[in-house]
Amino acid sequence: MAERRLVRLEDIASHECLCWAFWRAARGKRYRPEAMAFAANLEPELASLRRRILALEVPLGPLRAFQIHDPKLRTIHAPAFRDRVFHHALMAHIGPVLERALVADTFACRVGKGTLAAVLRAQANSRRYAWWAKIDIRSYFASIDHEILKGLLVRRFKGNGALALCERVIDSFEASPGRGLPIGALTSQHFANLYLSPLDRFLLERLRLPAMVRYMDDVVGWTQDRARAQDALLASQEWVASQLRLAVKQAWQPQRSERGLTFCGFRVLPTRLELSRRRRIRYRRARSTWEASHALGLLGDLALQAGYASALAITAHAQAAAWRRKQLANWPAPEV
Repeated sequence: MAERRLVRLEDIASHECLCWAFWRAARGKRYRPEAMAFAANLEPELASLRRRILALEVPLGPLRAFQIHDPKLRTIHAPAFRDRVFHHALMAHIGPVLERALVADTFACRVGKGTLAAVLRAQANSRRYAWWAKIDIRSYFASIDHEILKGLLVRRFKGNGALALCERVIDSFEASPGRGLPIGALTSQHFANLYLSPLDRFLLERLRLPAMVRYMDDVVGWTQDRARAQDALLASQEWVASQLRLAVKQAWQPQRSERGLTFCGFRVLPTRLELSRRRRIRYRRARSTWEASHALGLLGDLALQAGYASALAITAHAQAAAWRRKQLANWPAPEV
């Protein structure tokens, strides 16, 4: 069993930690009304938050729900600003403990890793191994079982303080009875990453796959022969259903690495990276939005140029120069 770490409420609620948490929560949002109101009354707000943390009366809620297209429709539940400050303070102390629970081949929500690192590792694996198999969890955030998640946290922390706060965060949202984490909360990203960590170890230690990469709930494993990839695929499907109470949305039958893999917005081939269909749609949609605003006189030339730069960033790291030239020949960009 993993060594359990003691995290004290007093450390989470310390003035230094809460000041740092306010700064983190306000980054990029300091001129929003909620953040400005909190900052205008900073010391009393921090003192109140400290009392509530020590009394186990956080989070305060409610969550603000709205929808985005990414590109499919997603419902985001954004915490109030005070709760975001609390989440940063909590994660400052429990985040390093959760980090140690993860294997090196998990890339989401980790310092020094991220999307591009996951894609490059997937490309390196595709050069070394002939076959891959991929699973994707159906409605992952909405399907996370609260009791299983709490059990994973109990294995990492001793004492009642941090565990009680984590349990209150988990219980503050339900997509269905006893299930679900809100997309949009800092804590949800890290709890969701932890939830699938037993699957990582199942693949590497029990099935002994030679290579794998996970980015949140997208999991890919590589082998040198098709039969072993197929066996690993079936075993992992059964394991996540029985041990984590999750359903696989899409189980890709084993494919040859040389034919490519769609992962984290890229088409990953052993010798090059191409844009996935989703990333191409994002680029065209971004161009169309910026150009339409410019045509209506809502944006100047410099703002349009900045918009083009942001659209170009969507295609970064892929070998997409020829495709971009073809797209730019169509002006204005067609609506997606």
